[in-house]
Amino acid sequence: MSLEQDYNQQCLDKLVWATKQLNLNVKQDTLTKIAALIVQTMTGPWRYFHTPDHIFEVGGAEDSVEVLAALFHDVVYYQVDRSINFNLSYYVTPFIQEVQDHQGTKLAIRNIDELPPQDFAFDLATTVFGFLPGQELSPFAGQNEFLSAIVCAEVLEAFTPPEILLQILACIEATIPFRATKDGLSPSDRLYQRLQEANRKFKLNLANSELVEAVKRSVRMANRDVGSFAYSNSALFLDNTWNLLPETNHNLKNAGSYNPGSYTVQEYRVALQKMEGFMGFLKPEVIFQQYHGEPDTATYKGLLNRAQRNLEVARLYLSSKLYTIALLEALSLRFGRATTLATIMGEVASGEYSGDKLENFLPTIEKPLTPRNDTEREVMALLEKGRYRSSDYDLKNSPLTTFIVKYIGFDDLIEGLSHGKKFFKGEMTSEAFLAQCNLEVNAIITKAMLRLFDSRKAALNQI
Repeated sequence: MSLEQDYNQQCLDKLVWATKQLNLNVKQDTLTKIAALIVQTMTGPWRYFHTPDHIFEVGGAEDSVEVLAALFHDVVYYQVDRSINFNLSYYVTPFIQEVQDHQGTKLAIRNIDELPPQDFAFDLATTVFGFLPGQELSPFAGQNEFLSAIVCAEVLEAFTPPEILLQILACIEATIPFRATKDGLSPSDRLYQRLQEANRKFKLNLANSELVEAVKRSVRMANRDVGSFAYSNSALFLDNTWNLLPETNHNLKNAGSYNPGSYTVQEYRVALQKMEGFMGFLKPEVIFQQYHGEPDTATYKGLLNRAQRNLEVARLYLSSKLYTIALLEALSLRFGRATTLATIMGEVASGEYSGDKLENFLPTIEKPLTPRNDTEREVMALLEKGRYRSSDYDLKNSPLTTFIVKYIGFDDLIEGLSHGKKFFKGEMTSEAFLAQCNLEVNAIITKAMLRLFDSRKAALNQI
């Protein structure tokens, strides 16, 4: 059985189980087609993290509404897939259009006079999300979740009672990530208000207690969706972070699939820079949610504490790697603007360097600087020993960054990165940035590069 066939079977099994639990009258052939629709999208060429494994995990195995919602919650991921899957567009295009402005192509809900009349599934989805005709969608404010909810509602409407469909869409809405309390209302409070509106508008006759339970269920699923932020093992947390990188930096995915390490130094730096900036603004309170005792206070505080720890580790880890790549980028500009990382570091194959590699030409540090606190110790271990798993586009450990940290320490590295960010913005030339770096480290890395190139020259000259 192929991996896709296995995914189809797992997805079908979950659909069969959930629909039976909810006493929904639906034929097996229909569920088979739905499973194929979901898996085809979730196994697209750019999916690296948001895969069938992810939706199976997010749905859990205890609540049928959560299981169904999770299967659909990531079927549309516009910026990752570069489009809406052709088979999904059947459900989406009557309601959504592409619009052009000076920033490029965006998606928007069609104006009211362009929308199909009285489409219950779409009307329910817009009410749950609080969206309006003519509204421009943002990938950072529910675009993908909303489009996924439309697909879900249109697919399930034929055999799912409206009151159950409402609860499924509530779970999908709750997976819009990283939203703060606004005007004294949490995202869950605002969702509850919209569920009240939908209950009245569509005459669903759900009791207030049922609406509260629907929001609690959605919080439970949404917290699982971002559960990796609370992993007790930071190496596992960073694995997930590294799986996200190629989804929105497609050059890494291409290189990883066909010629590992063939992305340019700048392309790798841009990917790290975006992730470092993203981690920099996050706070645990916008990652995990709590509503009416779901989860209980002890569990919620545990999620926040572990997330805070992982964020601290991730920030220092990403900053360390970003400084290293800034240094390599500045040095590489001396001989080319499209230099691949493999050219100056060595080729990566199956998560390991093949052939000569830059680290082989680094000297031993006689008196290496040692970490001063728990965070530095954890980051040093991650740099030296590696994340939990290798990826096909990058090493799991960071030998050059380890060398730099042991040579200059984290404080000087962070100070150097502040200049590196000016270099990225074009506010400082590459040579001016290098002049602000530790000159001894510059010289050591330059010499190591020359020796790496000499080894290749010698190999080329073999008779």
